[in-house]
Amino acid sequence: MDTKCDIRQYINDNLPRIKDEWASLVAIPSVSCQPEHKADMLSCAGRWKQLLLQAGAQKAEVMPSEGNPMVYAEYRVPSHLSTSTRTVLVYAHYDVMPVEPLQEWHTDPWKLTEREGRMYGRGADDDKGQAMIQVKAFEYLVKTRQLNCNVKFIMEGEEEIGSPSLDSFLRQHKDLLQADVILVSDTSMIGKQTPSITTGLRGLAYWQIEVTGPNRDLHSGHFGGAVANPINTLCRMLSQIIDKNGRITIPHFYDKVLPIPEAEREMIRNIPFDEEQYKTAIGVAEVQGEQGYSTLERNSCRPSFDICGIWGGYTGEGSKTVIPSKAFAKVSCRLVPDQQHEEISELFARYIEQIAPGGVQVKVTPMHGGQGYVCPIDLPAYKAAEAAFEAAFGKKPLAARRGGSIPIISTFEQVLGLKTILMGFGLEQNAIHSPNESFDLEVFLKGIEAVAEFYLRYQKL
Repeated sequence: MDTKCDIRQYINDNLPRIKDEWASLVAIPSVSCQPEHKADMLSCAGRWKQLLLQAGAQKAEVMPSEGNPMVYAEYRVPSHLSTSTRTVLVYAHYDVMPVEPLQEWHTDPWKLTEREGRMYGRGADDDKGQAMIQVKAFEYLVKTRQLNCNVKFIMEGEEEIGSPSLDSFLRQHKDLLQADVILVSDTSMIGKQTPSITTGLRGLAYWQIEVTGPNRDLHSGHFGGAVANPINTLCRMLSQIIDKNGRITIPHFYDKVLPIPEAEREMIRNIPFDEEQYKTAIGVAEVQGEQGYSTLERNSCRPSFDICGIWGGYTGEGSKTVIPSKAFAKVSCRLVPDQQHEEISELFARYIEQIAPGGVQVKVTPMHGGQGYVCPIDLPAYKAAEAAFEAAFGKKPLAARRGGSIPIISTFEQVLGLKTILMGFGLEQNAIHSPNESFDLEVFLKGIEAVAEFYLRYQKL
């Protein structure tokens, strides 16, 4: 049987239905960080349950957690047909980021819209589109009776807020989730013509800072120059965290940061990368960062610090001359393997409190965090994924660390003792978390093929 031709025919025959199912998920505003969407979380979980049963799962249920519900499904190969005892656990998330600012969307974010070979909508890629790749590959193998290993699915609704309920859920249901490997599609490739498998992710630490000055907003004419302005103070404090060489100044921050091995630096140098095109694509005149490292090293193998939001005082239309009582910022660090996010969180809070001047009070609130992850490229499952990408995309994928964070990947390893294969199909231009999020339809279809090819290889190991 020519599997490649068969799967392409299956996809073509079922593409209108696949798009409709994809659209039904995008239509549900499952924004986990906004309480007004609580009912939508349950609705989206229920829709995934339906789709998993339709795809061939023998069992699917919406399970309670300490937060938003989990979706669990499984398929077990009938014992009289099975020649393999391997089990794959597929992880995905059904929650999405907010869509604001709405005025920057060219289409309705809650309506999957096809335009010029791309599918637009919130969650079109992250992670409803990529999860759909997993489910449709599974469906194809079940319907054509080619699946010869057990498959379990776990989908959560809190990934975009740091997966606060997942750790306890994994520990409570450790036996249920037993498997041989975890498969995730929630990462990106280097480019459409340069397929790659993510072999490493950075960790994350995230805080909110509150600076309080006077006990109320003050007239800036009567008090300006005599009283500490919380916004001015906060800006000065944050400006001290990165030095002129692009290094983070928090004491002991780099104590556990390992140097990038020269062999890996050579691999990174061999990745096709046009820095001018990179700058043009994001609309900047120049890149910057830690001295002594390339752009690709900075955004994947080195730690970073960013101010994610800052506010205070009067921001409405017109003017209001006040010294605000309070100022706030949300900040984050991307961490590299061996940096412990709890330790970094304490170091950061201590540092901010130390550099705070008199006249203000500072409160640092840790919000969420997670460890980095590295996948060995000699794992049999990795080799199966590598061959699967080559079969679908026509060329061997590069092994590449990526700069993003999926904190639960390290949690899987700690709690379940399993390694994760990151078969992601996103592209930089997909604009996840931003207005006009989209997914390249051709890559979506090849992704289904690649995941199916993974199973066909993995179940023979």
